[in-house]
Amino acid sequence: MGGAALPLSAHPNHPAEKKPAAKAASRPGKPESLKKESAEPPVAGPFAPGKLPDRIVLTWTGDPARSVAVTWRTSADVTEGWGQVAPAGDGPTFTKKARQVKAVSQRVETDRGPVYYHTVVFEQLAPTTKYAYRVGDGAENWSEWNQFRTAAAEAKPFTFVYFGDAQNLLRSMWSRVVREAFADAPRAAFFLHAGDLVNRGARDVEWGEWFYAGGFAMRMIPTVATPGNHEYVRLPGGRGLTPLWRPQFAFPEHGPPGLEETVYYIDYQGVRIISLNSNEKHQEQATWLEKVLARNPNRWTIITYHHPMYSASRGRDNPHLRRLWQGIFDRYGVDLVLQGHDHTYARSRQMTAADTLQGKPPQEPERNVPTGAAARSPGGTVYVVSVSGPKMYRLARRPYMRRAAENTQLYQIIRIDGYHLRYEARTAAGRLYDAFLLQKRPGRPNHLVELVPPGPERLHKLGTAD
Repeated sequence: MGGAALPLSAHPNHPAEKKPAAKAASRPGKPESLKKESAEPPVAGPFAPGKLPDRIVLTWTGDPARSVAVTWRTSADVTEGWGQVAPAGDGPTFTKKARQVKAVSQRVETDRGPVYYHTVVFEQLAPTTKYAYRVGDGAENWSEWNQFRTAAAEAKPFTFVYFGDAQNLLRSMWSRVVREAFADAPRAAFFLHAGDLVNRGARDVEWGEWFYAGGFAMRMIPTVATPGNHEYVRLPGGRGLTPLWRPQFAFPEHGPPGLEETVYYIDYQGVRIISLNSNEKHQEQATWLEKVLARNPNRWTIITYHHPMYSASRGRDNPHLRRLWQGIFDRYGVDLVLQGHDHTYARSRQMTAADTLQGKPPQEPERNVPTGAAARSPGGTVYVVSVSGPKMYRLARRPYMRRAAENTQLYQIIRIDGYHLRYEARTAAGRLYDAFLLQKRPGRPNHLVELVPPGPERLHKLGTAD
């Protein structure tokens, strides 16, 4: 999809640039509206669109070492979008090397009126290279120049940030969590969101708050996201994925039919990151997942979805997910599963399907695990439930939980370096709350080392939660 270098003042009217973008042909199922187009007035009120691009977000549809996708929004009178990209320079003359690529643009009817979403995919990039880009209408209305770095083409150390449910009070209270995470991991490879990004998935203003809270970080650090139940809304044909999901994010489309851009995988520097959709079509995903894991060349495998395999709140267990998916996780040695939904924090020891008795986690004596202690497990997957927003539930404590919390907003910083995966959960104030180390041992189960910091758990019954 690369174009020739153009003067930055030139309007993109060259016939060669007017060919339909490849992405348009590959996204035939892209939903276009929440309702039929009408003569409604333009969007007004908080987070109203204009001619200048807003809600700019980086994602991937292909190889992170050689491509990146950018999506943005404008008012409905901007019907065409363009992106420009160039290797980032130390001074302003890098723009002379910019090439211009046409976006796929579509009108979307929101609950507040019509807007346009635009997606451009920059391809034929070089690995491990910093690029600058901007997006706009190709004439006068451009974003600022932003920068990102492509992934390495081989396994190399990297860090990413994982967020549980944001969902509520996004502008006023979730924003501090995102910004604290950015301060701690400003060079993160990506931000991973385990569903329920907003509370009402069809409400444009809530998505405005989500993008506001993420701010410029979303223009520099790619987003990896899986949908939660709050991204599912009432539609004319029944309940389904909000029609705002696919226009505003560009994820791979190689998942099972009907689950494109919600079920997918991305290979990043020796790690296969897999998004599953725990809202629907679980059996179809099991079949797809078996194939994806059987052909996985990466050392590490991390899976994210919304509804927990082992719930952290009372009355919210999901035994059907264990029956369908956990055996596959065990068979292919999935290392870590990142979840949301329960609005508490719980991190397990290594778990396998053998730990499940009649659909329920078995009872075992509770004990404190000292820092530096190695898990006495024959292997298995570490499961995490976390919450980054302010909505909180009571914890249903289970014996397999190695660390838990109530009434605590958290973000998680995860670093993969060769045969080591280091995990840290930090509170909204930046305090270290939980940590462990997974050591990869070829031919043997992972070695889990507990690195829990000193201090009591934040629990209501102990009077240690706010």
